[in-house]
Amino acid sequence: QVQLVESGGGLVQPGGSLRLSCAASGGTLGYYAIGWYRQAPGKEREGVSCIDTLDGSTYYSTSVKGRFTISTDSANNTVYLQMNSLNAEDTATYYCAAGYCTVIAGRESWGMDYWGKGTLITVSS
Repeated sequence: QVQLVESGGGLVQPGGSLRLSCAASGGTLGYYAIGWYRQAPGKEREGVSCIDTLDGSTYYSTSVKGRFTISTDSANNTVYLQMNSLNAEDTATYYCAAGYCTVIAGRESWGMDYWGKGTLITVSS
């Protein structure tokens, strides 16, 4: 069973940056894709970014494309989410998850089996 622990959340001013980390244990990153999701109060959970750790394919939601970057450190079984140009709409609890993300018949398909407990990001002045 894979255990995932997020870190790096906190309070940041609009326009600022943060880097989230997702440390995985109990499994090898190469067997899973790692996705970042977020959920703001009163809103549905949203898939933000995903990386296929086997072939390096990356995926981003339209709301974060160009501002967020997902990457892996396989030696340390860690996935990062670099977030730049943050705004109030990015305020949410961010979760990392392990599963798959791929393209099937031209459409992205994500499915997660394991979840971390989340880390809160608040973007406010």
